[in-house]
Amino acid sequence: MAEELNLSNLKPAQARKNRKRVGRGLGSGKGRYSGRGIKGQKSRSGSNKMRPGFEGGQNPIYMRLAKQRGGSKDAMPVGPHRTSTVPLNVATLEERFDAGAEVTLEALVEKGLIRNTRTDVKLLGQGDLSKKLTITVHAASATAREKVEAAGGSLTLLREPKVRRPKRRPDSSRTAPGEEEPQAEEPQSDEPQAEAEPEPEAEEPTEGEEG
Repeated sequence: MAEELNLSNLKPAQARKNRKRVGRGLGSGKGRYSGRGIKGQKSRSGSNKMRPGFEGGQNPIYMRLAKQRGGSKDAMPVGPHRTSTVPLNVATLEERFDAGAEVTLEALVEKGLIRNTRTDVKLLGQGDLSKKLTITVHAASATAREKVEAAGGSLTLLREPKVRRPKRRPDSSRTAPGEEEPQAEEPQSDEPQAEAEPEPEAEEPTEGEEG
């Protein structure tokens, strides 16, 4: 038979954990400054509300680090001032949309594929697509475009694709360091060159002129 509950046998379900009370005299070990030191930011009230990465107002380390190369909006966000792009594969459209459907940003939000329409969406070509779809996104890869057109669908881009400039190759005509530059040859004209006139011979002195 269960023991009747009364004030004499009442006890908590878990044992009470004693905590160290601060500010209760020097003999307690946590007196005077209560373990916070004398001065400084961490001795003030509310000092436990600093966000992670806060460095007292100076430029934090994640902003001091060098940013990765690539200035296009399709690149992954690396710095605090970069925009992001949501990837969307054709395999996802094959699974979530019916044939003949219009794939717009609003439709992607309704399907739960993106959070809102303010983020750029790029269509990628991973997977197979057999349904005819009318797709409107910000950007698309060449593989995704081929698969959409092969299935009989159409693709409309909300942003014009950026044309990448070809990389400049080193000029092979330039000489390597340490090599002599080739001397330019003089242009040869079709006109016949005039023959050089012979220099006049010096006259020999006569016997009377010899001194």
